Amino acid sequence: TTFIIRLPTEVREPKAESAAASESIASLKMEGRPVLVVDDDADTRQVLQRFLNRKGFPVECASSGVEGLRLARELHPMAIILDVMMPGMDGWAVLSTLKSEEEVKDIPVVMLTIVDDKNLGYALGATDYLIKPVDRDRLIEILAKFRNVPPPRSALVVDDEEPARKMLTQILEKERWNVVQAENGLEALERIAKHRPDLILLDLVMPNMNGYQFLAELRKHEKWRSIPIIVVTAKDMSTEERLALDGYVEKVLPKHALTEEALLTEIQDLIAACVHAKQPAPNKRGI
Repeated sequence: TTFIIRLPTEVREPKAESAAASESIASLKMEGRPVLVVDDDADTRQVLQRFLNRKGFPVECASSGVEGLRLARELHPMAIILDVMMPGMDGWAVLSTLKSEEEVKDIPVVMLTIVDDKNLGYALGATDYLIKPVDRDRLIEILAKFRNVPPPRSALVVDDEEPARKMLTQILEKERWNVVQAENGLEALERIAKHRPDLILLDLVMPNMNGYQFLAELRKHEKWRSIPIIVVTAKDMSTEERLALDGYVEKVLPKHALTEEALLTEIQDLIAACVHAKQPAPNKRGI
């Protein structure tokens, strides 16, 4: 029997993973909200995306102002890198629109331009300003400040009494909540249709649509059912009335005994349970 063995004259190492593949794998491991790059120039988008990916930042890109606004609303990115000179809707128009919308106005925006016009950028609400070609070290320094900052939280305060709305709003705003107010249930539903809040503080006794009617309407909308609700009321509630709220609200707090510390404690518990976790509200409790 004859065996023939062929040996290669040259032994080659396995091909190293390409830079593009390496970056792709690295980006899959990244967590958290992305940086949104808005620039009509494809080369600029690609360079920034690769650079930021290597530094551990997940990145999404938009090639126009209109697309950038859409992604900002959908993703609520950690920060936006926004080119000024774009056809159609330029960077200034995008920035003005972002700062006029409650849901996205707090997203940090870093302007990119070939023209030094910092005063206009800051006047329109830009967080920072970089001139092309971009100083990469400076860009990372800016973005690092926002890396672990949670997205702003929003609350809807529903009460027909202005002093009560004002008090609750002041408490929440001190803790850096974005607060929207409504005088009754009907107005509250209109507010929610425009922007879904992370939390609702609800009075029960109101004209036009009271708290019970509001809760019944809210339950008809599947997307709204998981919004945590704290009832803050001056009403002396019976056992039957409390049971009627079971399954609808997380907590009932009496107005006359309400302190800032007590309210914030309840809110912090709810945040830990369902807002930050991005999960549906837990089984209703504490009524």
